[in-house]
Amino acid sequence: MHKWIMSALVTIACAMGVYLLATALPERPKEETLAEGQEMLRIKATNFEFDQAEYKVKAGTNYKVKYSNTLGNHGVEFVGLGIELNKDNPETEVTFDKPGTYEMHCSIMCGQGHSTMISKLIVE
Repeated sequence: MHKWIMSALVTIACAMGVYLLATALPERPKEETLAEGQEMLRIKATNFEFDQAEYKVKAGTNYKVKYSNTLGNHGVEFVGLGIELNKDNPETEVTFDKPGTYEMHCSIMCGQGHSTMISKLIVE
């Protein structure tokens, strides 16, 4: 009798594993369409840091800026440029006209590491 119960439990565990693998697969990324002469700037945030310490863009070039958040609740604000992105507003199009270095920081109070969640945007 114990062999039957163990076989049933193993079968159920395998079926649940297959179900979880099938339902948790990420969606295939959609193809990005950019206008002619447009560039892409991707910014990813995770708990208390951005994926890059600094981002470089060319002055006078039109950019599609896309923000994504992989862990935690974060946003990004470009200080002095009037741009703020978050999960409700994850992308914008902008032409960075004025060369310089701009601070980027998390725009949503996210916890103890919030004050150190800083990066730079360098417009060349």
